[in-house]
Amino acid sequence: MSAPRDLGRATVPDESYLDHIAAETRARADNAAEWTSEFTGAPTTSTDAIATALTGAGDEITGLLHRIHELAETAYEEVESVAAIAAVLESRGIAVETGFYGVETTLKATTGNGNGRTIAILAEYDALPEIGHACGHNLIAAAGVGAFLALDKLYRQNPEAVPGTVVLLGTPAEEGHSGKEVMARAGAFDGIDAAIMVHGYGYDCADQVWLGRRLLEVTYSGVAAHASAQPFMGRNALDAATLFYQGLGLMRQQMPPISRLHAVISDGGTRPSIITETATVQCYVRSKYPGTLKELSQRVEDAAKGAALMTGTGVEITWDEHPPSLPVRTNSALTKRWALHEIAQGRAPLPGGVLDESIAASTDFGNVSYRIPGIHPLIRTADSETALHTREFAAAAITPEAETAAHDAAYGLACTALDFLVDDDLAAEVDTEFARAGGAIDVENYFA
Repeated sequence: MSAPRDLGRATVPDESYLDHIAAETRARADNAAEWTSEFTGAPTTSTDAIATALTGAGDEITGLLHRIHELAETAYEEVESVAAIAAVLESRGIAVETGFYGVETTLKATTGNGNGRTIAILAEYDALPEIGHACGHNLIAAAGVGAFLALDKLYRQNPEAVPGTVVLLGTPAEEGHSGKEVMARAGAFDGIDAAIMVHGYGYDCADQVWLGRRLLEVTYSGVAAHASAQPFMGRNALDAATLFYQGLGLMRQQMPPISRLHAVISDGGTRPSIITETATVQCYVRSKYPGTLKELSQRVEDAAKGAALMTGTGVEITWDEHPPSLPVRTNSALTKRWALHEIAQGRAPLPGGVLDESIAASTDFGNVSYRIPGIHPLIRTADSETALHTREFAAAAITPEAETAAHDAAYGLACTALDFLVDDDLAAEVDTEFARAGGAIDVENYFA
């Protein structure tokens, strides 16, 4: 007989499922096809020059990785992080714009000869409250800036080597606020033909599932009454909130496999002796496709209304205090180029479908990817057991492994961006694939 459980402590979650996922991932990785691309991309002389430029920028890349990690500024508060990036760029004689599109902590710089296409390299730098850079956005910024520095140096050495325009966009407030969507609605991506960025992770993976996400707040209004003397004269808002919460739980059985619902009752009353007059539930709704996210959102809203009908309470439903995030739509033509460049750095990026899609998060880059072609690959920053949004990942984001990842990612971003500018056939396939996948959609009004 097992020892009685200590009811003063939570049980430790069993890791068998994670172990099986890791084993299955290894098996799929062993059988994954080799990366190929039918396009030649940028000439070797240019990619070699990028590698040399990145060696020269090594201290700046590593310095930014550590400085932004130290600052750990949260959404829309990234003032010093932006200043640190601007200082590095300006020290190279690069003009920097900040505080545009109505957001103080945006940043923009451009390079290239302007004769052709435009590609954006995106840099995030916001941290999470309390646990800092537990999503590794310091690496995203360092890699993006490094890639831009390398391309700018190549352009200054040989303007014809960088046809078109490279834009470095500093994008604040990814965590929970969808800063890229705020920027997009103000025109940040107008005139840009493709966008690329990278994210730290426990694996090198060129393509992985990212879920769309919406935020719902439901407030029930009841009638307060004495819970003992006259409960029949009340209408219990907490009962409605509880019914809605339970409804979400029952709904999960009939959802697509990797759709997600998670909620908290953020306000459930103040005293047991009073029938609760007001109660609030906050809920995240996530799904793999825009269409399933829209359909699931409607089902959740119906459940919220049903709880009000059952309890005789009023209900106020508010969607998306901050803009919603769409799933990421990855452009495979660009992904293949990224993968080949990372192989050249000694990495072995996994293709899509190798990592288990049930372990998926969300990003506002999805909104960009439904406006213009884009990629959002992952680069190994920590061991595979270290999850995003943990203190362990925050610690991993400034290790020597993270420093190497930032340099390797900068190389991949710079070379992929140059491929797109130089290779007309590649750019045509990028556009064709984007159109074949449905082209641009009206992101701002998609859920209206």
